[in-house]
Amino acid sequence: MTSAGPSTHEETVRRQKEYLWPSVTTYYQDPIVLERGEGMYVWDDRGSRYLDCFGGVLTVSVGHANPRINRAVTEQINNLTHTSTLYLNRPQIDLAEKLAQLMPGNLKKSFFTNSGSEADETALVLARLYTGRQEIVALRHCYSGRTMGAMSVGGHATWRHGGTAVAGINHLAAPYCYRCPFHLTYPSCDLACAKDVEELIQTSTGGKIAAFIAEPILGVGGFITPPKEYFREVTSIIKRYGGIFICDEVQTGWGRTGDKWFGIEHWDVEPDIMTFAKGMANGAPIGATITRDEIAAAQPALSFSTFGGNPVTCAAALATIREIEERELPRNAREVGDYLRDQLEALKEAYAQVIGDVRGMGLMQGIECVKDPRTKEPDPQAVLRIFEETRKRGVLVGKGGLHGNVIRLGPPLIASKDHIDELVGALGAGLAAVQSAR
Repeated sequence: MTSAGPSTHEETVRRQKEYLWPSVTTYYQDPIVLERGEGMYVWDDRGSRYLDCFGGVLTVSVGHANPRINRAVTEQINNLTHTSTLYLNRPQIDLAEKLAQLMPGNLKKSFFTNSGSEADETALVLARLYTGRQEIVALRHCYSGRTMGAMSVGGHATWRHGGTAVAGINHLAAPYCYRCPFHLTYPSCDLACAKDVEELIQTSTGGKIAAFIAEPILGVGGFITPPKEYFREVTSIIKRYGGIFICDEVQTGWGRTGDKWFGIEHWDVEPDIMTFAKGMANGAPIGATITRDEIAAAQPALSFSTFGGNPVTCAAALATIREIEERELPRNAREVGDYLRDQLEALKEAYAQVIGDVRGMGLMQGIECVKDPRTKEPDPQAVLRIFEETRKRGVLVGKGGLHGNVIRLGPPLIASKDHIDELVGALGAGLAAVQSAR
């Protein structure tokens, strides 16, 4: 029997453990039960308010319970909730047209799904169909989702459950300057991480590949941010060996990185396929794969997604994009993101024994915690301590990295400098607690 009516905090936690898979893990020693949100803030079942600086993993892009998005969703629900792709619905077509207007280059044709995992999986299948080849190059430390293909592409053992299930995946060294796999220093490294893709193709593939898939900034990997020349170098090699470039904008898209609509635009490279999800619809479940006409034509007929192009989620996405556009939130992400970065650099100087690296762009910034800045030994326990300290001060942050030692900051794009001051104050208290305990 299911429980009806109010439940105590302890009862809610107990029922979570009883009825959900153990893999559905939560942050904090005592899990937070969230009940409502508004703008930059969320409230738990005990009435405590928190500044949300992770935004449902960079998904709540224009604020919790945004009136414009809520209105668009409500109006659409009252008209039509579901059709499937076997019938036309205007929100899907309106959204596809809007995407085509915003995309770089000639990316025009969209296929909608439910999530970033599906968007990436769709892109991988399409690349293989278009090129007639099977082998994919991905990055170590990357994350593409939890479907079998996406997990096989992923560059984290933590997230590759059951091993590599799909053949033909080859992993290239990540452009991880703080932990350079070649033990070199940028820029004197001459972009060894990018140039190594040629030897990878020559030695680990059949010599011709289908695609290279990469996030502009590696999200789950700990916001690893490639050098400015990286994508031009690596994609030029990929093209010589017959591959196309799949750009995973699930976390970096929609103004997150500041000034530009999409993260890859900062690297001045035009992808062949782009994928989206998360912040595209401010929390409504949606995924999108967009490409050029001739690549889209490689997908045989009768490809189908039951919930792809759902009119409610498409209405939410369209309203979200219009909100980002009209409020100039990419510009805000740059201005407030620059302010955040300055504060994080100051924290790095003040807590040099804890912070090894600060990186990211716009409102997508990471803090890598180490036990010793000389050895760079990861310190995931420091992150857990900071989590508890920031929670006490009413601030929610995220974490990532191969070792779980990177604090990930991805607040909604509506964040102000006052919000950043609140965030940095809480981070400072957490870092002080860690440093004083050493």
